[in-house]
Parts: sequence; structure tokens; C-alpha cells
Amino acid sequence: MGRLSKMEVKESKEALENYYQKCTTFKIRQRLRSLIYTKEQKFSTQQDLADFLDVDYATLKRWFKKYREHGLDSILKLYSGGNRKSVISDSLHKALDAKLHDSKAPLLGYWHAVDWVKQHHGQEINYQTLRGYLIRHFNSKKKHPRKSHYKKDDQALEVFKKTP
Repeated sequence: MGRLSKMEVKESKEALENYYQKCTTFKIRQRLRSLIYTKEQKFSTQQDLADFLDVDYATLKRWFKKYREHGLDSILKLYSGGNRKSVISDSLHKALDAKLHDSKAPLLGYWHAVDWVKQHHGQEINYQTLRGYLIRHFNSKKKHPRKSHYKKDDQALEVFKKTP
């Protein structure tokens, strides 16, 4: 049998329900429900409460420990990672944009892009990182048909068209 629920909830049931009504995040609402049900003593064991909320027993214990040590504010905040700083700077982004739209000397593939960044900007960027960045920001594709060759001479084309 599971451990008996002896958790003390400091806040009133009305205050917890008020927070519950204002909250829009499912994870926080679930945490608040666990406190409300504990305050009401609806379940005799914490295992029953965890089963009802469809969370693992260890997760419920972690929520209760956080609540006991830091209070209700710690339950109401989610700490899920952060914003990872991009490897590619703004100046490199602009240079890649210019290079991708250059019809005279385009990038011939993602490996060529990696080499080009290494030669012209002195940064060694992983192939998968640069490939993902180019696809995400510029909608680039590995292969795409070109209407004409990138080394095509426009004057030669005009001469060719004028010949009878």
C-alpha cells in the first residue's frame, strides 16, 4: 500500500482554485490540482493521487518537496530550458544570405557552404548545424533545378538568338 498523505497545504482551497482558474498551462494546472486534492484530503495515499492525475509517483513527490521547501511560487513557475545562443552571428547570417542569392558564384551544396564559412569567416561550423540553419532560415534545398547554368554568358545567348 502507498504512503499515507500527510502533506500540509498552507493556502486556502479558494485561493488555490482561484490560481487554477487563472492558469492556462496544463502542467501548472496539474500541480495545482494535486495541492487542491491534498487540501481536500480526497485521496488517502499519494500513490492514489498520482494515479488519478496520471503522473508518476516520483513526479508528485518532487512537486510536494518543491512546495514544502520554496512555497507556492515555485510550483507556479516552469523551468524548462532556455534560449540557446546561436552559433551563427548576424554578420554571418547576412553573408550567407548574400551568398545564397548570388547567381554568379552560388553555393554548390552544404559541404561547399561549410568550406566557404571556414575560408571566408574563419568559423568551423558542424555540417548538420549549418545545413539545418540554412533550411530553417533560407528554405534552402539540397537539390533544385536551375533554369539556366550559373556560369552562363548573357552576351553569348544574345548572339545565339540573333543568328538566322
